[in-house]
Amino acid sequence: MRLCSIASGSSGNCIYVGSEAAHLLVDVGISGKKTESGLNSLGITGRDLDGILVTHEHSDHIHGLGVIARKYGIPIYATGGTVEAIRRGGQCGFLEDSLFHVIRPDEKMTIKDLTIHPMRISHDAAEPVAYRIAYGRRKVGICTDLGVYDEYTVDCLKGMDVVFLEANHDVNMLQVGKYPYPLKQRILGEKGHLSNENSGRLLSRLLHDRLQTVFLGHLSKENNLPELAYETVRMEITLGNNPYKAEDFRIQVAKRSERSPVIHIA
Repeated sequence: MRLCSIASGSSGNCIYVGSEAAHLLVDVGISGKKTESGLNSLGITGRDLDGILVTHEHSDHIHGLGVIARKYGIPIYATGGTVEAIRRGGQCGFLEDSLFHVIRPDEKMTIKDLTIHPMRISHDAAEPVAYRIAYGRRKVGICTDLGVYDEYTVDCLKGMDVVFLEANHDVNMLQVGKYPYPLKQRILGEKGHLSNENSGRLLSRLLHDRLQTVFLGHLSKENNLPELAYETVRMEITLGNNPYKAEDFRIQVAKRSERSPVIHIA
């Protein structure tokens, strides 16, 4: 099983997860051309994709969805609320009904040899979800775009081998930045985005001896810096109420417009 971030940030998100038999994308928030270029760098093409898992209908998660799904006839998996919002929004263009496969939070499904567990998240979208994806005993959790986390979130993400977690903004940068006040309140609210500090606090509750890699993703271009996200999360882990220190784990920041190294989950 392997995982790779093709793009991650407030301007576009696309993550690849696959095995020898199955190839999936989580969101296509970048152009079809950039998506295909990222896939090609992994040695696969759009024809190899077995499905696209959509977290929600915001443009930074579905910008290129229509183009690539139409071109290759790729099944689109999303909640009923997200499917309706995509159809209503119109930004993906016309998509055949047969391409959509409605999923439900907390109901697992299988695509070839991968098992997918959608989980509820708190975000200002129609019916947003995050995903846990398992290959045998190996598991990855991909969780971005959540304003708050709770015990349900922690329970869903425990025991992962790789965690891809949002670290969207630095609270001080956001508060003193140029965003209008209503937008600042939206981002800071319970249906907004996870700050660096809260990302580190959530991560501190997910640490275990077998955790291989942590990705910090969905960073804001205006209200965060990769170095700041990295150091803040490391500090929260080291100072948190857990037996670990930040250097016990491989932590890396997913870049906005560059493919990450491929993580092989053995």
